[in-house]
Amino acid sequence: MSPAVIRPALTADVAAIRRITAPYIDRRVLVAKPPVAYFEALQQFIVAETSGQVQGCGALHVFWEDLAEIRTLAVARSARGQGLGRAIVERLIEQARRLGLSRVFCLTFETAFFARLGFVPIQGAPVTPTVFAELLRSYDEGTAELLDLDRVKPNTLGNTRMLLTL
Repeated sequence: MSPAVIRPALTADVAAIRRITAPYIDRRVLVAKPPVAYFEALQQFIVAETSGQVQGCGALHVFWEDLAEIRTLAVARSARGQGLGRAIVERLIEQARRLGLSRVFCLTFETAFFARLGFVPIQGAPVTPTVFAELLRSYDEGTAELLDLDRVKPNTLGNTRMLLTL
């Protein structure tokens, strides 16, 4: 297998992103999204490509001046164990630093994986009450997950909140 190319996602990659994320959605590891949501968030996504095929994806969603979330991290089953997930997360962390962020959040079942990258478990939302009140105005479901709002609890059961300070 050729070395992975990590690059910004293109509109042509959305079908592959949906194919890669589908098994995780079926197992309720990732939250289901309509196709339009992937196109609307395309600028947040990067992909890992090997031998000309998209084999992994991940997105960086900015919440506030100092905080972003790594979300929709997935690697095709056939490409697991090759370091693609790590390469995607490392690139997203680099992107967070370039944007001037000081913290990166994730909501995950893969605690050992994220711990190896420096993330630590946290309790509650990693924002002040004032920022919390501002974020309540967001229509983004991921923001509702960050804030641990009751309406998203069925989607977050069993997940661990983890934070990396840059």
